[in-house]
Amino acid sequence: MVFKVGQKVVYPNHGIAVIEQIDTRDIDGNCDEYYLLRLRFNNSLVMVPIRNAGEIGLRRPIANTQCQELFDALAQDFSTPPAEWKNRFREFSDRMRTGDIFSVAEVLKTLTFLNQQKPLSFREKRMLDRARYLVISELAFVINQTEALIEPRVDQALRGACDEHQRSFAKPSH
Repeated sequence: MVFKVGQKVVYPNHGIAVIEQIDTRDIDGNCDEYYLLRLRFNNSLVMVPIRNAGEIGLRRPIANTQCQELFDALAQDFSTPPAEWKNRFREFSDRMRTGDIFSVAEVLKTLTFLNQQKPLSFREKRMLDRARYLVISELAFVINQTEALIEPRVDQALRGACDEHQRSFAKPSH
């Protein structure tokens, strides 16, 4: 996927960014082309080698038509995560690194549910906050509304997913 200067992209684990420049740099004797991204959430600059952009997960924001699909996904039940926090954290980290907003949404709703059951570890709490930011900020950007307007809609969908998971969890087994 080729991007142009001025284009908005999603940088995995960091969210919406703008391609400010496409530059050729010589680093350690290797001459490569880079996207210079300005991250929206903290205004910092990141260099992404163009040849690795796909592997890294750099992508366009979701289409406006996918927003309702994302809200629906946020409201659906989810599979029970691994009980051991280390395995769970590794699985969630892998999902977050993909940059796929639907994978990030799965992490968000699962960690939201777990956080309601008992306090999360510091690392899981940070991941919950990051997943929440990524989902809300991308939806707000695509729908062209403030994050404050999107947040209650995300929270409502998450309540639906947690309630659904609680119900399926409470069903007696035969």
